[in-house]
Amino acid sequence: MAGILPYLANALLYGALAGYIWRTRWRETRPGLPDTAFARGIDHYAVLVPLALHTFLLSQSAFAEDGLRLGVGNAVSAIIWLTVLIYWLGNFFYHLEGLQILVMPVAAVASLLPAVFPSLHPLPNTEFAAFKVHVLISMLAYSLFTIASLHVLLMALLERKLHGGVLPALLAKLPPLLAMETLLFRIIMAGFLLLTLTLASGILFSEELLGRPFKLTHKTVFGVLSWLIFAALLGGRRIYGWRGRIAV
Repeated sequence: MAGILPYLANALLYGALAGYIWRTRWRETRPGLPDTAFARGIDHYAVLVPLALHTFLLSQSAFAEDGLRLGVGNAVSAIIWLTVLIYWLGNFFYHLEGLQILVMPVAAVASLLPAVFPSLHPLPNTEFAAFKVHVLISMLAYSLFTIASLHVLLMALLERKLHGGVLPALLAKLPPLLAMETLLFRIIMAGFLLLTLTLASGILFSEELLGRPFKLTHKTVFGVLSWLIFAALLGGRRIYGWRGRIAV
């Protein structure tokens, strides 16, 4: 029971931050709400507290002397950890504040998963540096796709609130929908390129380093299907100019 307490604390920190953002930024704009650069800075840097604890707990559960432990719990937690990190870094360059209310609850649940579904055995072949790079690239790809999915939800919420006529404080600060759509496809393109590298490095790693033919597994099939879907989406936007509801 004591082993789960740090994970519960991490989830509570993410949840508390989500609750604070909901109370102060997400509900309809009110005159009494602070909206200064200092207040926005607190919102931004407060993420580092649960993120730092998440980093420590994930390093303890995923990295062991006998190899890399990436079961379901650790894998999902690592992807969401990267999602939060990419979101936090990306917020320096793009207007991503609205994603806070979506990212934080997901991170709260994901941070608990290593304790609920512990990884008992290390992955094979983790002694190869190339395999570790392959795993890192794949996690970066799926983290970007996670951000893209949350971005789509945020765009849908923004469109709905625009029709309703009342915007929460966070949504009122977001760029226009067309600018958000452009950013969405940049995220998808980056994820697609990383997914392409993931598939290519997986084939190379299997055939060149392990000396065995490439085999279709459920992970490979899922990766190839994902690649085809995103290739069709990006191709449709490039060739046919897909936008709006057709694209997302």
